[in-house]
Amino acid sequence: MNKESAYINDGRLSPENLAFYLEWGYLVAPDLITPHEIQALKKETAAIFRGERGFVEGMLPVHEGEPDSEVLKKYVAIHFPHKISKSIHDFLFHPRIVEILTQVVSPNLKCMQSMLFVKAPGKAGQSWHQDEYYIPTRDQSLVGAWVAIDDATIDNGCLWIIPGKPGYMMRRVPNSSNEYADVDTIDVSDIEPGRILPVEVGSGAVVFFNGYTLHSSRRNKTNDCFRTALVNHYMSAESMLPWDQDGKLPPTEDLRDIVLIAGEDPYGWKQTVDLNKPYLRPEVLKIKTGQL
Repeated sequence: MNKESAYINDGRLSPENLAFYLEWGYLVAPDLITPHEIQALKKETAAIFRGERGFVEGMLPVHEGEPDSEVLKKYVAIHFPHKISKSIHDFLFHPRIVEILTQVVSPNLKCMQSMLFVKAPGKAGQSWHQDEYYIPTRDQSLVGAWVAIDDATIDNGCLWIIPGKPGYMMRRVPNSSNEYADVDTIDVSDIEPGRILPVEVGSGAVVFFNGYTLHSSRRNKTNDCFRTALVNHYMSAESMLPWDQDGKLPPTEDLRDIVLIAGEDPYGWKQTVDLNKPYLRPEVLKIKTGQL
Protein backbone atom coordinates (compact mmCIF):
# COMPACT_ATOMS: atom_id res chain seq x y z
CA MET A 1 0.00 0.00 0.00
CA ASN A 2 1.46 3.34 -1.09
CA LYS A 3 0.21 5.65 1.67
CA GLU A 4 1.33 8.72 -0.29
CA SER A 5 -1.45 8.00 -2.79
CA ALA A 6 -3.97 8.48 0.02
CA TYR A 7 -3.24 12.23 0.04
CA ILE A 8 -4.91 14.56 -2.44
CA ASN A 9 -2.58 17.41 -3.38
CA ASP A 10 -4.06 20.88 -3.88
CA GLY A 11 -7.57 19.43 -3.96
CA ARG A 12 -6.96 17.74 -7.33
CA LEU A 13 -7.83 14.06 -7.49
CA SER A 14 -5.18 12.11 -9.37
CA PRO A 15 -5.52 8.68 -11.04
CA GLU A 16 -3.34 7.34 -8.23
CA ASN A 17 -5.75 8.79 -5.64
CA LEU A 18 -8.73 7.18 -7.33
CA ALA A 19 -7.02 3.80 -7.56
CA PHE A 20 -6.06 4.05 -3.88
CA TYR A 21 -9.64 4.81 -2.84
CA LEU A 22 -11.07 1.95 -4.88
CA GLU A 23 -8.71 -0.49 -3.18
CA TRP A 24 -8.23 0.92 0.31
CA GLY A 25 -11.43 2.88 0.90
CA TYR A 26 -10.19 6.26 2.09
CA LEU A 27 -8.50 9.51 1.02
CA VAL A 28 -7.20 12.59 2.84
CA ALA A 29 -7.37 16.10 1.38
CA PRO A 30 -5.30 18.52 3.51
CA ASP A 31 -6.30 22.21 3.55
CA LEU A 32 -9.32 21.60 1.32
CA ILE A 33 -11.36 24.07 3.39
CA THR A 34 -10.04 27.61 3.81
CA PRO A 35 -9.36 29.19 7.23
CA HIS A 36 -12.13 31.72 6.54
CA GLU A 37 -14.61 28.90 5.93
CA ILE A 38 -13.44 27.10 9.07
CA GLN A 39 -14.01 30.21 11.18
CA ALA A 40 -17.52 30.48 9.74
CA LEU A 41 -18.18 26.83 10.64
CA LYS A 42 -16.96 27.42 14.20
CA LYS A 43 -19.27 30.41 14.57
CA GLU A 44 -22.19 28.46 13.15
CA THR A 45 -21.48 25.50 15.44
CA ALA A 46 -21.76 27.72 18.50
CA ALA A 47 -24.98 29.29 17.19
CA ILE A 48 -26.56 25.87 16.61
CA PHE A 49 -25.80 24.55 20.09
CA ARG A 50 -26.87 27.83 21.67
CA GLY A 51 -30.28 27.23 20.12
CA GLU A 52 -30.01 30.24 17.83
CA ARG A 53 -30.96 28.17 14.78
CA GLY A 54 -33.97 26.60 16.45
CA PHE A 55 -34.65 24.51 19.52
CA VAL A 56 -33.79 20.81 19.39
CA GLU A 57 -35.21 18.48 22.03
CA GLY A 58 -32.72 18.02 24.84
CA MET A 59 -30.99 21.37 24.49
CA LEU A 60 -30.14 22.97 27.80
CA PRO A 61 -30.65 26.63 28.75
CA VAL A 62 -27.81 29.01 27.95
CA HIS A 63 -26.97 31.33 30.80
CA GLU A 64 -26.21 35.00 30.29
CA GLY A 65 -22.53 35.47 29.53
CA GLU A 66 -21.90 31.73 29.18
CA PRO A 67 -18.95 31.27 26.77
CA ASP A 68 -19.26 29.06 23.71
CA SER A 69 -16.76 26.56 25.13
CA GLU A 70 -18.96 25.90 28.15
CA VAL A 71 -22.07 25.52 26.01
CA LEU A 72 -20.39 23.02 23.70
CA LYS A 73 -19.08 20.90 26.59
CA LYS A 74 -22.67 19.87 27.31
CA TYR A 75 -23.04 18.02 24.00
CA VAL A 76 -21.52 15.30 21.86
CA ALA A 77 -23.05 15.90 18.43
CA ILE A 78 -26.18 16.85 16.54
CA HIS A 79 -27.54 14.83 13.64
CA PHE A 80 -29.07 16.57 10.60
CA PRO A 81 -27.93 20.12 11.44
CA HIS A 82 -28.47 21.00 7.76
CA LYS A 83 -32.20 20.88 8.53
CA ILE A 84 -31.98 24.01 10.69
CA SER A 85 -28.81 25.74 9.49
CA LYS A 86 -28.59 27.34 6.07
CA SER A 87 -24.81 27.48 6.40
CA ILE A 88 -24.54 23.74 7.03
CA HIS A 89 -27.02 23.03 4.23
CA ASP A 90 -24.97 25.16 1.84
CA PHE A 91 -21.82 23.35 2.95
CA LEU A 92 -23.25 20.09 1.58
CA PHE A 93 -22.51 21.61 -1.83
CA HIS A 94 -18.95 22.73 -1.09
CA PRO A 95 -17.44 22.80 -4.60
CA ARG A 96 -14.05 21.30 -3.69
CA ILE A 97 -15.69 18.42 -1.83
CA VAL A 98 -18.22 17.82 -4.59
CA GLU A 99 -15.52 17.90 -7.27
CA ILE A 100 -13.78 14.99 -5.57
CA LEU A 101 -16.95 13.04 -4.81
CA THR A 102 -18.31 13.23 -8.34
CA GLN A 103 -15.11 11.54 -9.52
CA VAL A 104 -14.95 8.99 -6.71
CA VAL A 105 -18.65 8.10 -6.45
CA SER A 106 -20.72 9.30 -9.43
CA PRO A 107 -21.44 12.48 -11.38
CA ASN A 108 -24.96 12.03 -10.01
CA LEU A 109 -24.62 12.59 -6.28
CA LYS A 110 -27.03 12.89 -3.37
CA CYS A 111 -26.63 13.50 0.36
CA MET A 112 -28.80 11.94 3.05
CA GLN A 113 -27.17 12.94 6.34
CA SER A 114 -25.08 15.54 8.14
CA MET A 115 -23.58 15.26 11.62
CA LEU A 116 -21.81 17.94 13.63
CA PHE A 117 -19.49 16.58 16.33
CA VAL A 118 -18.19 18.73 19.19
CA LYS A 119 -16.06 16.22 21.08
CA ALA A 120 -15.08 18.18 24.17
CA PRO A 121 -12.20 17.25 26.51
CA GLY A 122 -12.98 13.95 28.21
CA LYS A 123 -15.71 12.88 25.79
CA ALA A 124 -15.61 9.31 24.47
CA GLY A 125 -15.27 8.38 20.81
CA GLN A 126 -17.09 6.09 18.40
CA SER A 127 -16.31 2.38 18.36
CA TRP A 128 -15.19 0.47 15.29
CA HIS A 129 -17.93 0.45 12.68
CA GLN A 130 -18.84 0.49 8.99
CA ASP A 131 -21.17 3.32 7.99
CA GLU A 132 -22.95 1.15 5.45
CA TYR A 133 -24.22 -1.02 8.31
CA TYR A 134 -26.31 1.93 9.50
CA ILE A 135 -27.02 3.60 6.14
CA PRO A 136 -27.57 0.82 3.58
CA THR A 137 -27.20 1.56 -0.12
CA ARG A 138 -27.92 -0.87 -2.91
CA ASP A 139 -24.68 -0.21 -4.78
CA GLN A 140 -22.20 0.19 -1.87
CA SER A 141 -21.54 3.80 -2.88
CA LEU A 142 -21.85 5.38 0.57
CA VAL A 143 -19.01 7.75 1.43
CA GLY A 144 -18.42 10.02 4.40
CA ALA A 145 -16.79 13.43 4.00
CA TRP A 146 -15.25 14.19 7.40
CA VAL A 147 -14.35 17.88 7.72
CA ALA A 148 -11.83 18.72 10.46
CA ILE A 149 -13.00 21.99 12.00
CA ASP A 150 -10.32 21.70 14.70
CA ASP A 151 -6.96 19.99 14.40
CA ALA A 152 -7.56 16.27 14.94
CA THR A 153 -4.80 14.50 16.88
CA ILE A 154 -4.37 11.22 18.68
CA ASP A 155 -4.67 13.10 21.98
CA ASN A 156 -8.01 14.77 21.20
CA GLY A 157 -9.61 11.78 19.47
CA CYS A 158 -8.81 11.76 15.75
CA LEU A 159 -10.16 9.17 13.33
CA TRP A 160 -8.57 5.73 13.15
CA ILE A 161 -8.90 3.71 9.95
CA ILE A 162 -8.20 0.13 8.90
CA PRO A 163 -7.49 0.50 5.17
CA GLY A 164 -9.54 -1.72 2.92
CA LYS A 165 -13.14 -2.45 2.03
CA PRO A 166 -14.42 -5.75 3.46
CA GLY A 167 -17.00 -7.27 1.13
CA TYR A 168 -19.54 -7.74 3.89
CA MET A 169 -20.91 -6.25 7.09
CA MET A 170 -18.74 -7.45 9.95
CA ARG A 171 -20.21 -8.88 13.14
CA ARG A 172 -20.67 -6.50 16.05
CA VAL A 173 -19.88 -7.60 19.60
CA PRO A 174 -20.32 -5.98 23.05
CA ASN A 175 -17.95 -3.09 23.70
CA SER A 176 -15.87 -3.18 26.88
CA SER A 177 -13.52 -0.26 26.19
CA ASN A 178 -14.06 3.09 27.89
CA GLU A 179 -12.54 4.75 24.82
CA TYR A 180 -15.91 4.44 23.11
CA ALA A 181 -19.43 5.62 23.90
CA ASP A 182 -21.11 2.82 21.94
CA VAL A 183 -22.51 -0.33 23.52
CA ASP A 184 -21.07 -2.50 20.74
CA THR A 185 -18.15 -2.57 18.34
CA ILE A 186 -16.39 -4.65 15.69
CA ASP A 187 -13.73 -6.94 17.12
CA VAL A 188 -10.42 -5.87 15.55
CA SER A 189 -8.16 -7.85 17.90
CA ASP A 190 -7.04 -10.10 15.03
CA ILE A 191 -5.89 -7.12 12.94
CA GLU A 192 -2.15 -6.52 12.92
CA PRO A 193 -1.48 -3.31 14.92
CA GLY A 194 0.48 -1.86 12.01
CA ARG A 195 -2.63 -1.92 9.83
CA ILE A 196 -4.62 0.26 12.25
CA LEU A 197 -3.81 3.85 11.31
CA PRO A 198 -4.46 7.14 13.12
CA VAL A 199 -5.55 9.87 10.72
CA GLU A 200 -4.15 13.01 12.29
CA VAL A 201 -5.10 16.05 10.21
CA GLY A 202 -5.04 19.79 10.53
CA SER A 203 -8.04 22.07 10.63
CA GLY A 204 -9.47 22.39 7.11
CA ALA A 205 -8.61 18.86 6.01
CA VAL A 206 -11.29 16.51 4.68
CA VAL A 207 -11.12 12.74 5.11
CA PHE A 208 -13.18 10.66 2.69
CA PHE A 209 -14.00 7.06 3.60
CA ASN A 210 -16.12 4.34 2.04
CA GLY A 211 -19.15 2.93 3.81
CA TYR A 212 -17.49 -0.50 4.14
CA THR A 213 -14.17 0.77 5.52
CA LEU A 214 -13.68 0.24 9.25
CA HIS A 215 -13.06 3.38 11.27
CA SER A 216 -13.37 4.64 14.84
CA SER A 217 -12.30 7.47 17.12
CA ARG A 218 -11.02 7.38 20.68
CA ARG A 219 -11.65 9.46 23.77
CA ASN A 220 -10.53 13.08 23.85
CA LYS A 221 -7.79 12.93 26.48
CA THR A 222 -6.86 16.61 26.45
CA ASN A 223 -7.87 19.15 29.07
CA ASP A 224 -8.58 22.05 26.77
CA CYS A 225 -8.88 20.95 23.11
CA PHE A 226 -12.13 20.31 21.30
CA ARG A 227 -12.23 18.01 18.29
CA THR A 228 -15.04 19.52 16.28
CA ALA A 229 -15.89 17.94 12.93
CA LEU A 230 -18.65 18.12 10.34
CA VAL A 231 -19.45 14.77 8.70
CA ASN A 232 -21.69 14.61 5.65
CA HIS A 233 -22.72 11.34 4.00
CA TYR A 234 -23.19 11.02 0.26
CA MET A 235 -24.01 8.30 -2.27
CA SER A 236 -24.74 7.85 -5.94
CA ALA A 237 -28.11 9.24 -7.00
CA GLU A 238 -28.56 6.18 -9.23
CA SER A 239 -28.99 3.96 -6.18
CA MET A 240 -32.10 3.81 -4.06
CA LEU A 241 -31.74 4.20 -0.29
CA PRO A 242 -33.52 1.53 1.82
CA TRP A 243 -32.90 3.39 5.08
CA ASP A 244 -35.45 3.54 7.91
CA GLN A 245 -33.19 5.63 10.16
CA ASP A 246 -32.55 2.70 12.49
CA GLY A 247 -36.25 2.04 12.98
CA LYS A 248 -37.26 5.66 13.53
CA LEU A 249 -39.02 5.77 10.15
CA PRO A 250 -41.36 3.31 8.42
CA PRO A 251 -39.59 0.62 6.37
CA THR A 252 -38.87 1.83 2.85
CA GLU A 253 -37.22 0.70 -0.36
CA ASP A 254 -36.09 4.25 -1.08
CA LEU A 255 -35.89 7.00 1.51
CA ARG A 256 -36.51 10.26 -0.32
CA ASP A 257 -35.37 12.58 2.46
CA ILE A 258 -32.29 13.46 0.43
CA VAL A 259 -30.57 16.48 -1.11
CA LEU A 260 -29.51 16.24 -4.75
CA ILE A 261 -25.96 17.59 -4.83
CA ALA A 262 -24.82 17.16 -8.44
CA GLY A 263 -26.00 15.76 -11.76
CA GLU A 264 -29.42 14.22 -12.23
CA ASP A 265 -31.73 12.28 -9.94
CA PRO A 266 -33.16 9.26 -11.80
CA TYR A 267 -35.85 9.04 -9.12
CA GLY A 268 -36.77 12.71 -9.18
CA TRP A 269 -40.29 11.78 -10.21
CA LYS A 270 -40.77 10.50 -6.64
CA GLN A 271 -40.06 14.01 -5.31
CA THR A 272 -38.45 14.50 -1.90
CA VAL A 273 -39.85 14.45 1.63
CA ASP A 274 -38.86 15.98 4.97
CA LEU A 275 -38.91 13.13 7.48
CA ASN A 276 -35.69 13.29 9.50
CA LYS A 277 -35.51 15.88 12.25
CA PRO A 278 -32.39 17.17 13.99
CA TYR A 279 -31.59 15.37 17.22
CA LEU A 280 -28.84 15.44 19.81
CA ARG A 281 -26.58 12.42 20.00
CA PRO A 282 -26.73 10.75 23.44
CA GLU A 283 -23.64 10.22 25.56
CA VAL A 284 -24.06 6.42 25.40
CA LEU A 285 -25.00 5.38 21.90
CA LYS A 286 -27.17 2.43 20.99
CA ILE A 287 -28.48 3.33 17.54
CA LYS A 288 -28.51 -0.19 16.15
CA THR A 289 -26.79 -3.32 17.35
CA GLY A 290 -25.72 -6.41 15.47
CA GLN A 291 -24.76 -8.39 18.55
CA LEU A 292 -25.73 -12.06 18.76
